[in-house]
Order: sequence, then structure tokens, then C-alpha cells
Amino acid sequence: MTDATNTPAPRLFHETERGRIYLGDALDVLRDTQSGAIDLIMTSPPFGLVRKKEYGNVEADQYLDWFKPFAAQFLRVLKDSGSLVIDIGGAWNPGIPTRSLYHFKLLIMLCEEFGFHLAQDFYWWNPSRLPTPAEWVTVRRIRVKDAINTVWWLSKTPWPKASNRRVLQPYSPSMRELLEKGYRAKKRPSGHEISEKFSIDNGAAIPPNLIAIPNTESNSAYLRYCQEHGLKAHPARYPAALPEYFIRMLTDEGDHVFDPFGGSCVTGEVAERLRRRWTCCELNEEYLRGALGRFIGNTSTQPDARRPDDDSNYYKMPHPGILWNGADGSTLPADGGKQRILVRREQSADSSPLRSDEPTTADENLLQMRLLDSPEPYSTDAD
Repeated sequence: MTDATNTPAPRLFHETERGRIYLGDALDVLRDTQSGAIDLIMTSPPFGLVRKKEYGNVEADQYLDWFKPFAAQFLRVLKDSGSLVIDIGGAWNPGIPTRSLYHFKLLIMLCEEFGFHLAQDFYWWNPSRLPTPAEWVTVRRIRVKDAINTVWWLSKTPWPKASNRRVLQPYSPSMRELLEKGYRAKKRPSGHEISEKFSIDNGAAIPPNLIAIPNTESNSAYLRYCQEHGLKAHPARYPAALPEYFIRMLTDEGDHVFDPFGGSCVTGEVAERLRRRWTCCELNEEYLRGALGRFIGNTSTQPDARRPDDDSNYYKMPHPGILWNGADGSTLPADGGKQRILVRREQSADSSPLRSDEPTTADENLLQMRLLDSPEPYSTDAD
């Protein structure tokens, strides 16, 4: 990340009816923000990855120290009724198939050192996520694909304003059937008492803390604007539906939403549409030039129209045992997959796979560049 000591003072880059975009360091903007002025900080900070990204990120082992000045300012500018929502992906430890704990350490630091409260933990499941990291998932086959981001909902007090009535979802078919046929009040085997109130039709269901949103934006007004103006789109945007979920649940019209790591200002676009005041900050001017496509000539104040009967609005997760048919005839590698097995595409079914410690010819080395089930060079990072 850019060193704040070498960063110019923030300047107003763009202004709308309800919001402002600043080019500059968010810490400077936060220091100039009145205490207790913000209702919601909704953001996706640069993740603590082991590999540098073009949008800037801090290495996982340095992440807590980098985040501390932001944490102090977040606590100061939030109202007592306000919330801090952080979308943050995990990282893999370099060179080995184990996970970094940096995002959990961040959560503990925010609560134990700065006094934030964990209102609830959410998990954003991206159904369209590719099977990464390829080395562990598609090459060695010793891990499953990483498709979840943690979303920490923190608050300044134990009682932030919130209402789950703002984010209800349609009843499942089984619940619809129960409501139509009726339900006999009884105690479940788990010991939970299911009363007659359970069969009352409230119109919609309370959602779980698992949020399913595919990140498949490909032809939005923002991307078209970037293409038309020769600008590079921000490579790590979260989908608009994610900030919309929390802005709806945690704020009222006219409340102030702040995104210190604005990127392409998705948060600002959603806040503008939902009639909230908002502020976004970003260090990269090119990203902000592209962000203008979200506001210039866009006068829509209506949310995207989605129908409950449209199957494309639902994402199914198969039961984990759906393809389990007992032993598959192989044994698990005793070394946990540490020794990398390379397989030639044209080898016959009864031939033995190459192991990484076997001598090979130059031609075999070329063949080994194509690894089993790996369509492209592998990476040990998952974005």
C-alpha cells in the first residue's frame, strides 16, 4: 500500500446529490470526519495475501499493524448505533496447503483491543468461484476449492440498529408445503420447542448468515464505461448485492455510509440508489476515473427487478454425500500429498503416474508442464 507520508492530501474527485468521492488516503479523510457522524462503514479492504496484487495489498503477517490506525478512526467516527461491516477473504500460507489466520486475528484484535462487538459473522459464498488454489485443488487434489469470504459485522455497542425484515427471502418449497398443510406443535429431537406460531405465514423467511452471490459481472454500465474510455476496471470488485444487503439491514434513508477502500465505488453507487448519504475514498486515480461510470448519466433510483419465481435467483448446494459410493479403489497418500504427482495426458489407464522425484527426459519435462486437471499454470493464492 502507499505510504501515507508520501500521499498527497485528499481532494474531492466527484460529487453527487448524496455522496462524495475522495482521491487520497482514507485515514486523512477519517481524521477530518466528525466523531459519531457515520452510521455504517461498509468496505472490502485489500486482503492480506502472500502475493502482491496490482490494486495494492498488505502481506498477511503485517496486516494487523497496517489496520490499527483505521480501526481507531472507525471506532471514533461511528455512531453508537452504527456498524462496521468488513468483507475479507482468506489467504493460504506460502508454499504449503494451510490457511493463514490473519482475518481471524483481525477480528479478535478489533474486539479485544479496540472494543468492537461481533454482532454476527457472515459468509459470502460465491457460486461462480473457480477451483483455486489450483496447486492444492486441481493438481494434488488434497483440498477443496476456496469459495467463501468471511464478512464480519461489528458494532460499537452491543445494540446497533438493525432489522432483518429488510432482507427477508422467499419461503422454501418445503416451508410453503408446511404452511399449506399445517404443522403439529411438538418438541424436536434436538430439544427445541416448535410452537403453533411456527406455522404462521409471515410472507417471507428470515435469511441465514450464508449469502450466496455469484461475482459474474460482465456487461454492466460500469464495465462498458471503462471499455469505452480505455480504463482498466478494478480487478477485485465485490458485487453490488453484498453492500446492498447490509445497507438495507443496518441503515435508514438519509443515514451516512462510508467506504474507506472504495475501489470502483460500488458501495457509493448502492448507497446513492438507496437514498443514503455516502463517502468513498480511493488512492488509485484510474480506478476512480472508471468509477465515474457508475454515476455519470445514471439517474436510476430503483433496485434491480428480481422475481421470486425466477430460478436464476437461486443457487443450489448439493448434499455432501450425493456422489459418495464407498471406497474409490485408491488409498490416501501417506505424506498428505507433499510429493507432487505429475501425469502425462496421453498415458494409458494402467501406466503409473510420474512422481516429481523421478528422472525425466526433456520431452517428458515438456509433457509435465500440463498437469492433471489443470488448464492453466497453478497458483497457491486464492483471491
